This record gives sequence, C-alpha cells and structure tokens, in this order.
Amino acid sequence: MSFLGIAQSLTGRRWIGPTTEIDRLAEAMAQTTDLPRALCQILARRGVEPQEAESFLTPQIRDLLPDPRGLKDMEAAAQRFLLAVQRGERIAIFADYDVDGGSSAALLIDWLRQMGRAATLYVPDRIDEGYGPNDAAMAELASTHDLIICVDCGTLSHGPVAAAKDADVVILDHHLGGETLPEAVAVVNPNRQDEDGALAHLCAAAVVFLMLVEAGRQLREAGQKGPDLMAMLDLVALATVADVAPLIGVNRAFVRQGLRVMARRERPGLVALADAARLDRPPAAYHLGFVLGPRVNAGGRIGQADLGARLLSTDNPAEARALADRLEELNRERRDVEAQVRAAALDQAEARGLDAPLVWAAGDGWHPGVVGIVASRLKEAANRPAIVIGFDGDEGKGSGRSISGVDLGASIQKLAAEGLLIKGGGHKMAAGLTVARDQLDAAMARLSELLDKQGAGAAGAADLRLDGLLMPGAATPELIDQIDGAGPFGAGASAPRYVFSDMQISFAKRIGESHLKLRFGDGMGASLEAISFAAFDGPLGPVLSEHGGARFHLAGRLEINHWGGRQSVQLRLEDAARA
Repeated sequence: MSFLGIAQSLTGRRWIGPTTEIDRLAEAMAQTTDLPRALCQILARRGVEPQEAESFLTPQIRDLLPDPRGLKDMEAAAQRFLLAVQRGERIAIFADYDVDGGSSAALLIDWLRQMGRAATLYVPDRIDEGYGPNDAAMAELASTHDLIICVDCGTLSHGPVAAAKDADVVILDHHLGGETLPEAVAVVNPNRQDEDGALAHLCAAAVVFLMLVEAGRQLREAGQKGPDLMAMLDLVALATVADVAPLIGVNRAFVRQGLRVMARRERPGLVALADAARLDRPPAAYHLGFVLGPRVNAGGRIGQADLGARLLSTDNPAEARALADRLEELNRERRDVEAQVRAAALDQAEARGLDAPLVWAAGDGWHPGVVGIVASRLKEAANRPAIVIGFDGDEGKGSGRSISGVDLGASIQKLAAEGLLIKGGGHKMAAGLTVARDQLDAAMARLSELLDKQGAGAAGAADLRLDGLLMPGAATPELIDQIDGAGPFGAGASAPRYVFSDMQISFAKRIGESHLKLRFGDGMGASLEAISFAAFDGPLGPVLSEHGGARFHLAGRLEINHWGGRQSVQLRLEDAARA
C-alpha cells in the first residue's frame, strides 16, 4: 500500500512507508530508551533491538574488529611481509587504479615509511594494461624485487602470478575468487570460495588494514612495536565508502572513526584534496563518496593511473598540493567526458527498455574510464543492474553496477566461465568485463537471464522508500545530530527520508542551470528551506516553481547546510506530490 496514498508522485514514483511491524518496534524502542521517535524508526529499520540501541549508536572498533586470523592465509601473509621488512628486502606494491586500490597501497607505504622502509608503487594503466596484474608487469617487477604485494586485485591472476617467478607474491583482495587460486605465498580474500562469507562486505583497504593488525600482533609477540593503526583509518574509511562497501558491522565503525581521523587534517594528500575541492567543513560519508573519491579516481579514469595512490601516500604537503590540483583538473575533464557518454548511453538504454532485469548500453569510442560511472547512473535511473561497454575495434571493455540483493560479480564470472566473455569478475555490487563484439548480444541476453533468476526484474523502479512524517518545527539541528548517530549512511544503510505533508511553498527560485531552492511551511509559523539538485532536468523544478499556491507533500533527506559561517537545517528534496 502506498504511503499517504501516493501511487504516482511528480517524478512518477510510488511512495512506500515503514511497515506496521517497523512502526510497532520503533514505538516500543522510543518508550524504553527515551530516544526520539524519528531515530527509533531508523534503528528499527536497521534491525536494532532496544537493548542494542546504545551500543549501536556508539560503535567501537575494539568491539567490532574481527580477528584477522579468521581469514585464510592471513598469518602467512603477515609473516612474509614482516620478513621482508626485517631483512630490508625490495618490496613492490601492485595496486588497482581506483580509490580502494590507492588507499590500500597508501596504507602499506605509510606503514613501511614509519618502519624506515620504502616500497615501489606500480599501478597499471587502465587502457594499455587493463585491470589487475599482467604477465609483463609482474615479470618486470619480479626481476628487481623480492616481494610483490597485490592489493585490490590478483585473486584471478594465475598467469601473471606465475610470471613473477623471481619474487614471492602476496595477494590482499576482496574480489570474487575462482575455484582455484594463484600459486602465491598467501591469498587473503574474504570472498575466496573457501571462506564462509562472514567478512564478504570488506573492501580491499579493510583487508590490508587487518593484515597490518596481524603484523602488529606478531611484532608485539617478538617484543617490538609497529605504527599507530588507528591513525590510518582515514584511508580505510575513504576506500570503504568510495568502493560502495555496505556500511554494516565493522565497516560502520571504520568509517565513523576514519572520519574523526580525517577531521584532524593530518594526512597531506587528503588535506590538499579537500582544499582543492573547496570543502570547508570536516568531511562526512557523503563527501568521501561524492567529493573526494571521484577526484582520487580521476587519475585512473582519464589521466595517469598512479596519481591517486601517490596523493594518498605522500607525506610532502607541496607534492600533495600539486597532485591534488592535477586531479582536480582531470576530474573536470572526466565530468565532460562522462556527460557525453551518459547522454548516449541513456538514450540507448531507454530505447531498449528500462524495465528489463538488466539495463545496458554499448558504443564505439566510449572512454573506458567513465563507463563505470555511467553504469551507476543507469542503475539509479532504472533501479536495475546496469552494464555500460565502450568498444575499441572488435573488443569492448565494460563496467557494471548492481542493486541490493543481486550479485552481479558472480553472474559476470559465470559468463566468463561459459565463454561468452573474454574475461570478467568483480564483487556483488560492481564488476568489470571484456567482451568480443560478435558475442555482445548473446552475452547481455545470458546475463539478463542470470540476473532475472536473482530477482533483478522484480524491483519497483518507481518506489521511493520513506521513514515517516515530520513537521518543519521538528527538523532541528539536534534531531539531525541524533539521526547522524545511526550513521554513517551509504550502501547497505540508506539515509532516512522523511515526508513533510501538506506544505505551502512560500518561496521558490531557480539557481544555477537546473537547481531549485525553496522555502515551505505548515501554515502555523514553522518553515524550512529545501534544495533540489537538477530539479529542472525533470518535473520537480517546473511544477514547484510555478506552484500557484497549491500545497504539496515534500520528501527528502534532512541535512545541515553550511553557508557563510552559519549552519541551518535544510531538506534535500528528492520528490513531491500534490496534497
């Protein structure tokens, strides 16, 4: 049944409110804990019991950190790593070109630097080398190094690991593993097929962090001391959010603590990046995913692949500023390239239909560095798994993004095993693939079939899930602070959305090219400001700006607006319906 009877809002969505069971649990929690009802609604939705509310609102690393030795090969990985440190061996780090890979590499480089050791950083070029280790690069690194540590990659790299015959290889990864593993000293990966899946939600940087925790334990047993790992959680937080890892369990604690570390502005690369992005407040999880993350990624997408990792690992403020400025420039270029591909891909996907189990598009010359971002946009538009592929000749490189409950990585891997893809892999929410042009239609048809079996075609493309009703007078900074205690919000833990019912718009103005700023109230004196980004790209802007005195139900997420040194509550408006 639709919430407030809204079966079709201004943007064409059905509104879905909390279930009767969630309402009942929230009311019981509010009575037993004295917490605000709006906060209890969120906790009940997250499955938190009343007696767990206090500990959930104050997650502690020490309570949630898993024993690293619970992961297979972990002790061997840490032992080999420490042996290289103690012997002064030559260490190379082979990292993926995204935020998770760069953060993982930076964790190791920072730790080694504090121990008086250095490492060679190698990040493959997205276009020339593609994802993960390759034979030539691994053989070259092995000829001049004793130990190669592959981070955020390597689990499926049997040939390249074998090519590194003159060095030992340790793999710290989180991508879905195959039936067999490369012949490495250690393959630490919570998504190995022989793992139980309890830590499958970890990103690669979190796996690297756990390896450093185990290394610290082994050092202490030997009467030695390692670096302060808690000070490195800013990197783990950045990677966790940017890699869209679900914010559950220890991931939630990693991000909470990592944001506190980041607020101290001690890491030159992140300070320079925040300054280049004109971020004038301590970052929140949103900024990691949508402000800092895309800038770190820009080098790997359309520029020099190792820029992000170098920025995150440098201890030189001047070098950090130069790298951040270059990434800022590349990010602007990336946005222009993305906009062109996005428009073409959306037209193609819409023509094909956005209600299929899989939404996909492919085109010649589409830059491989932006296909993943465009896939995310298609996924958001259709609430379906999405694949976007750029072809260069007869071979296409693509990237996919999934929705909650649909394992895209496993399906892509199955396609590769069936011979419909040249190669492919990933994890539940994101995957990459390479496909021959003459296999494209067959591969997409088969992938759609596999995803349909997981329920990808059953999700309501036009559903907006809401947490309840609020009045403008109740939307206070204190309430937002309390709600933030249930965060951070992101993948697997969506931020709460509220409806302000039967509101009167007193002010509406177009700002920039397509955004809408407005003020609304309940007619009893209380009012609230709202911002709706890209509102004039759809129906919200035209209808609400020309409201003619009509009243509306307004839905969105509450936030603190920082402007001119002052703070105020505003609604980030996502949808509306006529009252």
